[in-house]
Amino acid sequence: MLRSLSVRVLIALVAGLALGAAAAAYGGVEVKRVIEVVESVGGLWLNSLRMTVVPLIFAVLVTGIAGVADAAATGRLAVRTLVLIVVILTFSACFSVGFAELFYAIWPVGGTGGAALKAGASASPDLAKAAPNLIDFVKGLAPQNAIKAASEDAILPLVVFASFFGFAVTRLPDARRRSITEFFDSVGEAMVTIVRWVLWAAPIGVFALGLGVGLRAGVGAAGEIGHYMAAISLTNIGLTLLAYVLALAVGRVPFGRWARAVAPVQVAAFATQSSLACLPAMIERSRDDLGIADRVTGLVLPLSVALFRMTGPAANLGVALFLLQVYGVHPSVGQYVGAVFVSVATSLASVSLPGQVSFFASIAPICLTLGLPIDLLPILIAVEVIPDIFRTIGNVTGDMAITAVLGRGETSAPDPAELAKA
Repeated sequence: MLRSLSVRVLIALVAGLALGAAAAAYGGVEVKRVIEVVESVGGLWLNSLRMTVVPLIFAVLVTGIAGVADAAATGRLAVRTLVLIVVILTFSACFSVGFAELFYAIWPVGGTGGAALKAGASASPDLAKAAPNLIDFVKGLAPQNAIKAASEDAILPLVVFASFFGFAVTRLPDARRRSITEFFDSVGEAMVTIVRWVLWAAPIGVFALGLGVGLRAGVGAAGEIGHYMAAISLTNIGLTLLAYVLALAVGRVPFGRWARAVAPVQVAAFATQSSLACLPAMIERSRDDLGIADRVTGLVLPLSVALFRMTGPAANLGVALFLLQVYGVHPSVGQYVGAVFVSVATSLASVSLPGQVSFFASIAPICLTLGLPIDLLPILIAVEVIPDIFRTIGNVTGDMAITAVLGRGETSAPDPAELAKA
């Protein structure tokens, strides 16, 4: 069990919080100074993650857009799949905003617990940026200087520029397009390698940061971390239920048939926490239980696993929405629109990234778009193992739901001879 990075990071977080809280309660001035020195190691680790965000996001957006364009060129079914994916991902992000409004109205972030968690961050809450007005927001969508935007963490203009750049690359002759996409693919791979190196030291970094959180926040932060896990897990469960509605109401699949088909896949998702590992089961259940034609399952499901995470925008934006409650930041409508756009773009672009890499690469840009510090993200990534179970279940359910929708009217009865062999 200790071979799992997620488990080691979680243990490091608990140990850091406990030792930091004990030092706050019983330690002297010298002990607290030692902890502050150790916490600087956590700050170094966090900055090592931060330095990869801009080049990684730019690289994966350019290569991701090129990949989408290549997929769209394979035929009408691929185009219909891509359009449905973008629509559902956009709805996923909007659902997260609506769900958060309701959830925090019923169960608000506690004043004491929120203040404790905020006090535990290594950055000052004053780093939260003021919401721009509508005119400044519209003017700022296109960066005057892309390099300056990157250096100032102006993520939304950078994402807009990267999107235009990626689409422009798809219009180049094949040889030039391949050379550019190969370059940015190499840049992305290099950044992922750096992030993997940094994440290898995650238990040390999270332990050091946890010491600081425990020292300043005491045990008051623990309850809000549980609050966070409940918020993200329930967001994922809500989207999973909406995938059921999509399959039943739009795909017109009878409930019993749908439940029999999706249940084994959900069990596999719970066990593996990997949509890719569930692909064979999804193809088999869609073909045999739902009777969807091979031409549909053979294209839609691999394309969905490659580009589609139904819970991605909702869960990633949900993390930022939780931090809004912690910091008491009130973004403008334009910032919310920008955050929805960034959440969809980064979800599409970062699907191929490893779990812990995609967590930081997808959520940090959303936080920066909303004017939020990202210093609490390493604490939240330590407990991501629990919400990630519900993320994966929602993702595979969504994959099968859009397959049922796109396969409607193109179903074929299963071959009895093939069923007898199974």
